[in-house]
Amino acid sequence: MNVPAELRYSEEHEWVKTEGSQATVGITDFAQSELGDIVFVELPQVGDTITFGDPFGSVESVKTVSELYAPVTGKVVKVNDGLNDAPEKINESPYGDGWMIVVEIENADELNKLWSADKYKETYGE
Repeated sequence: MNVPAELRYSEEHEWVKTEGSQATVGITDFAQSELGDIVFVELPQVGDTITFGDPFGSVESVKTVSELYAPVTGKVVKVNDGLNDAPEKINESPYGDGWMIVVEIENADELNKLWSADKYKETYGE
């Protein structure tokens, strides 16, 4: 299980990479492997606001449809439109080309609610 140490993780299997006041969000390697082959992704649009803990989109795999839950509150400033034509990038590179959205963080204190890589690995196995 690939769990990069520099990222933060939600209990619902989203990862967050912060750069200044922005957060890039995607799903973890563990989540994509549990889902299987991802065939469709539904994401918010630039300008939408997402709220910590609330659904902001979904991923559909050959097995199931899973909700995506916001690991931070803020305004969506960038969406990975490449996933529309190639949702399999989430399986192939969940921490790279498979990123989903970039959010302008509204409340940086919410980042303290996210897990470290060690806690994520401890909870979901390795």
